[in-house]
Order: sequence, then C-alpha cells, then structure tokens
Amino acid sequence: MDYAARFEALISELKLDGRYRTFVELERIAGEFPSALWHGPTGETRHVTVWCSNDYLGMGQHPDVLAAMHGAIDDFGAGTGGTRNISGTNRQHVALETALADLHGKEAALIFTSGWISNLAALGTLGKLLPGCAIFSDALNHNSMIEGIRRSGAERFIFRHNDPAHLDELMSAIDPARPKIVAFESVYSMDGDIAPIAAICDVAEKHGAITYLDEVHAVGLYGAHGGGIAEQQGLADRLTIIEGTLAKAFGTMGGYITGPALLMDVVRSFADSFIFTTSMCPHLAAGALAAVQHLKAHPEERAEQQANVRQLKAMLRAADMPILDSPSHILPLIISDAHLCRQTSELLLTRHNIYVQPINYPTVARGQERLRITPTPFHTEAHMRALVEGLIDVRERLGWHRLQTAA
Repeated sequence: MDYAARFEALISELKLDGRYRTFVELERIAGEFPSALWHGPTGETRHVTVWCSNDYLGMGQHPDVLAAMHGAIDDFGAGTGGTRNISGTNRQHVALETALADLHGKEAALIFTSGWISNLAALGTLGKLLPGCAIFSDALNHNSMIEGIRRSGAERFIFRHNDPAHLDELMSAIDPARPKIVAFESVYSMDGDIAPIAAICDVAEKHGAITYLDEVHAVGLYGAHGGGIAEQQGLADRLTIIEGTLAKAFGTMGGYITGPALLMDVVRSFADSFIFTTSMCPHLAAGALAAVQHLKAHPEERAEQQANVRQLKAMLRAADMPILDSPSHILPLIISDAHLCRQTSELLLTRHNIYVQPINYPTVARGQERLRITPTPFHTEAHMRALVEGLIDVRERLGWHRLQTAA
C-alpha cells in the first residue's frame, strides 16, 4: 500500500471540506488576560484579544493559583514519579479530592489527568461492570462520554437532545430489571443550552437508573459556590455522579468525578485508564485546589462574567449578528459554512487582532459551522466594541450575512 498517498488524500479531503485544523500560536501573558501574543506564520508578533478561551474566569492567571503552583514546585518538585497506586498519591491529590467532593455535596471524589479521561474511565468502567447494563445518552453528549460508553460494551440508547419524554419512552421499552445509567451534560459546549436536569432525574428515578451528569462547562461558573447548574438549581443530591474538569473555570488541568464513596472506590479499583496512568503533577493539584477554594468563596467573578455575557449578547444582537439564544455564558455565532467560518476567524485575527477559533464538523453538524464566543470578567466594553466592529467588517467583506438571509 502507498501509505503516504493514503494519508495525503485524507488531509486533502479535510482541506477541501474546509475542516482542516490549523493551530494559532499564542503566548499567554501573566497578568494581561485576555490578551496574548500571537506569533504569525511570517514571523510577526502581535498582541491579540482572545475571545474563545475555556479559562472562563481567568483563574489560570489568578495570583492565588500561581502562588500555590510555584510553592508546590518548590516544595515537591515537578512530577509524582508514579501512578496513584505506586508512590504517586500526594497530599495535594487527597486535599483536592476532598474539596471537590465537598463542592458537589458528595461523599468522595476521584481526580484524573483530564476531563476526557474521567468520562472515559467512569462510564467505561461502570457500564462494563453492571451485567446487562443499558446506558441512555443524550444525542449531543461530548465525545469523551460517547467513547466511554462504547468502551464499556453496554447497550447504548440515544435520546433526543434535552428530551425527557423520549428518554422515558426508551427506558420504558427495556426490561425494568436491567441496570441503567442516564448520562447527560448540564451546559452543552457548542450550543450553550442547559439540560432540564430535574425532568431527566424524574425519568431516571422512575426507572431506577444511575444518573451521570457532566458539569464540565458549568463548574466554577454557576451555583452559590461554583458547584455548577445542579447546585444552582438545588439538584445535586439527585445526581448519582457529577463529573467535572479543572481545565476550564478552574484554570489548570485535569478532570474528576464525585459521588458515593463506594462508586468512587469501584472506579478507582477497576478503571484501566486510572490504574495505569501516572498521577497528576502536585503543582497542578495545588493550583486547582486554590482555584476551587477561591471561587467557592468569591461569587463576584461569576456575577461579573454573567454581566459581560449579557452586555455582549445585547451588542451582538443590536448588530444583527446570528447569535443563538443560549441561556449560558457560551455565545455561538452561526456562520453555516466551513470555508466562510475559517475565513472569518482568519480575517478577525489578521485585520483586527481578535482571535476566535472556527468550529466545524465533526465538532458540530455540517451547516452549523460557527464561532464560539466566551466572554470573561476581564473583557472590557472596549474589547466588546472592537469585537462587534470587527465582525461587522468581516461580515461585509465575506458576505456571510447574505448566506444567513437566504437560509
């Protein structure tokens, strides 16, 4: 086989479709978030404003987080030197797991090297260990949840997005004695919509199912203490397992699950992707713990972010931008064409020093290509005006507003 020809054909197809991904080289600057240095392809360097970061509250730049990480490196070194079972469980891991369990009102927590791995490990392990398990998954669940369910070997049922009635219909059609897991998210990362958690819990409880809620895009951002949508709505006690990340609102890196101590012990004891992975670096755990503690005690960051979200949404609507009416902090601007979406991102960067990454298939459906805008507490009104003016300029140059009108 001509391997190179096959691989070249695959890459060419991506480019033809407008789905080829390029990396914008950025250099974050401590103390200047959301600004960064962009290193362009011809060697130029410019300050740009980042509008698509998942560091939703700028905690990756917070003095408490940085101090905790520096202190941990000075005291404990860079790595752990092993898996959690073989010399790799440090005091920082235990303290972080205790804080995360408390954040969600659960008995115990287990940390992983990423949110992707935490979903893979938890769903993959539980679905495999429960004989005859049926897993019911929201149609728009994240890739990591889908891969975990596939890995489990359990029978999978897909219910229509945020549709408890369809979930009930599917669950009613199988043997009531079968073990069941209902897996869904609170805030969906691409549309920014929020699940009807109470209604889904009603259905799951009716059928005796375990509930598994991914709060990755909500932890730190919602609830009195940053416990997510479940805390905000007073529903955390109805979720068996709540999963989250340390790499978004908490500004560091890693993932976790929280829930009953027995279930955490089962995942700890049987999940290959936990057992055979070197544990999280102590300084990451220390930084994440500082972020969790700070956001638990300081709701003002959440309030400032939400105020900025409302202001920018109003400004984008006033400019007749095709923004989805999401109830969360995620503002999807629908372009509906892969090539135009990429060109919009490129022109915003090169003409206006604004970075927003294009989102194309398979992350979103074909025809739903978009820019995913995420305001933070640190975006000023001047930043917002520059973004809106830049979008107006690019829209006129590329004509994607005509595409929207025709649709």
